[in-house]
Amino acid sequence: MALPPERFVLVTGAAGRIGRAFVAAASDRYRFRLSDRDIAGLGDARGHEVLALDVADPDGCRAACTGIDTVVHLAADPSPEADFAGSLLENNIRGAYDIFRAAADAGCRRVIYASSLHAVAGYPIEAAIGPDAPVRPLTMYGVSKCFGEATASYFAEAEGLSCIAVRIGAYEAPWIREEPTRETLSGFISARDMNQLLIRCIEAPDLPFAIVHGISNNRIKRVSLAETQALLGYLPEDDGFTWVES
Repeated sequence: MALPPERFVLVTGAAGRIGRAFVAAASDRYRFRLSDRDIAGLGDARGHEVLALDVADPDGCRAACTGIDTVVHLAADPSPEADFAGSLLENNIRGAYDIFRAAADAGCRRVIYASSLHAVAGYPIEAAIGPDAPVRPLTMYGVSKCFGEATASYFAEAEGLSCIAVRIGAYEAPWIREEPTRETLSGFISARDMNQLLIRCIEAPDLPFAIVHGISNNRIKRVSLAETQALLGYLPEDDGFTWVES
């Protein structure tokens, strides 16, 4: 059931693969403000607001968050090989802080932060850890996502901003079929399941802070889904091991 029109959602990094698929799936469900550094990549905005935004610009973030109910923060350098000083510091560290700070100052209800399984990549697949396990990154990209999770926790605990960090796995892409591995498929999440998870994160009531796991119902699971399913009612429909064979 669609929520009332006051559920106004800012999506940062909206021109990325996750953002485009989510907006297409939920365009009749929410009012969107779509932001990206390069708005040309947004294509048809379907009547939603469009805003050019560099998340490392605090003033731009404040303008983007004005009047917003929920922020879905996807903007970041997504590469595990990204250079820390040359990219991660601005895009993933400062950009994350700027968005949380702007959302809190603007009185937004919630921020949904796109974290990554790279925050816990140091655990073996068989561990299937829950969201309460200590972080264990293997790259500075993973470290940047740990920073975002900690920042979300701070704003939830110290400033009362509802925050959900989603540890996103291997998002549906052709390269997964071309080079499937047990590690990748155990962390797979389909576009359909990702869209459902984001909707459930937006609509979950009375949730001060949570870390949830963004994977599909894979026959081997890189991380535990039990806590995420219990908290949000998330019911993933896909399995990476089946998907890669289809």
